[in-house]
Amino acid sequence: MQQFKELYDKLGSLVNSWTDKLLELPEETIASRRNEQNRTIKEIVGHMVDSASNNTHRFVHMQYQGSPLIFPDYANFGNNDKWISIQDFQNENWNTLVHLWKFNHLHVLHVVENVDASHLNNAWISALDERITLEEMILDFPRHFLLHVNEIEELMEA
Repeated sequence: MQQFKELYDKLGSLVNSWTDKLLELPEETIASRRNEQNRTIKEIVGHMVDSASNNTHRFVHMQYQGSPLIFPDYANFGNNDKWISIQDFQNENWNTLVHLWKFNHLHVLHVVENVDASHLNNAWISALDERITLEEMILDFPRHFLLHVNEIEELMEA
């Protein structure tokens, strides 16, 4: 969708440039350095995969189901940490995880490119009882992506 093109073109460039950076990181860096949430780089990347996947589902559901959409909220009340633990991202093959990260994000870009503008005001109700429109969700996704890329960068430099 043209409205989001510039923002998502930048996101696509970041995904492509970061793929090689991530793949080049040594095991010691990705598996042992931890951020303020006690997550390693592997776990942050896994969380980003979850975010891309969950947002893809919300973006799709919000275009054909009633509004407001009641859809599981994986990110609040510690649920995202449960997702990280259950999927055991810490022990995932790094090459597999990075490529999963890359292609999940590229797919989000594809989904956004094809959003039906007539549904941008459709809303989702979060677990915190917040009403968030599809447009707001699409605009926020790159912010969330950059938040975690910046965390990874900090851990790389630590």
